[in-house]
Amino acid sequence: MPEKEVIERAQKDAEEGKSPSTQAGEFVHEEIRHIREGKHGARSTKQAIAIGLSKARRAGVKLPASAETSRATQRRASRDLAKGQKRALPRPSPKRSRAVSRVLKSEGRAAGSKKALSKQATASARKRGAAARSAAARKAARTKGPRKRSQAAKKAARTRAGRRT
Repeated sequence: MPEKEVIERAQKDAEEGKSPSTQAGEFVHEEIRHIREGKHGARSTKQAIAIGLSKARRAGVKLPASAETSRATQRRASRDLAKGQKRALPRPSPKRSRAVSRVLKSEGRAAGSKKALSKQATASARKRGAAARSAAARKAARTKGPRKRSQAAKKAARTRAGRRT
């Protein structure tokens, strides 16, 4: 069950009109934090992200699975979405909950490291085209604020200058 503050932050994001993926990000952050704190582990960073997304869907974030995912993952995502639309979530089976906790406790903690997260983000970005990455960078620069924007512009200029030589 997600922490109350995480649900509130996600609801605040929804009220501000932010995208479902941004709202779900709160739950993914929580999952990464749990791994770093040693509450449990994960076999991979992908698994940690998947757990966070599942929690988000069950909490009511309207985030369907992407078209590229497997049929099994899409089924699970739609099931989680359906559970999230209901008002009161049924309490999970204690036996199943204990079993999942026990398995996750025995997994490693490396999935929550900065290096693992960076590697995952890089691999995920590489799957997108150069145009999509560039558009994301432009959008990030627009939403950073004047101070950060000028720092980003200086960095980009240095990078371009380095490529010309």
